[in-house]
Amino acid sequence: MPRSPDLPGDIAGLQPDLLRFARHLTGSADQAQDLSQEVLLKLWSKQQSGAEVQNLRAYAMTTLRNTYRQYLRTRMPGTELEEDMLVTDPDAFAALALQELQSAISRLPHEQARLIRLVAMGETSPADLARRMGLPSGTVMSRLARARAQLRDDMGLGRSAPVAELM
Repeated sequence: MPRSPDLPGDIAGLQPDLLRFARHLTGSADQAQDLSQEVLLKLWSKQQSGAEVQNLRAYAMTTLRNTYRQYLRTRMPGTELEEDMLVTDPDAFAALALQELQSAISRLPHEQARLIRLVAMGETSPADLARRMGLPSGTVMSRLARARAQLRDDMGLGRSAPVAELM
């Protein structure tokens, strides 16, 4: 059986997806934060016990669903949970992230949102963006920088997170 990759780094890398999915399940940012942290602790504890996990992402998402089910059972006794109530399509995490990103873009000032949408469609040349927008190149670059900074904040990414994590 091959050894699992370095789990602490992998576990930390799962945090944004866990939080996003937990937010989707709970509908509450506070509950999602608590739920995702509890799952991260369970994953870390599992790693510390020496257990090997073949597919950490799948294991984490299953742990999240099961932890949420347990939470529902303790909070809503007498409510029967069906097996398919918390089944999630594997692409759901990407869809949730995209939906969250689109929502964050829509909250940007109009000109910043327009620039970000052009970049998302593949227009990456500052000169071409400036021509399309009828703005100086420096203005385009500054608006893009402010838009990216706001999106990082809205998406819960660190200030130094690569722009690629936004798309």
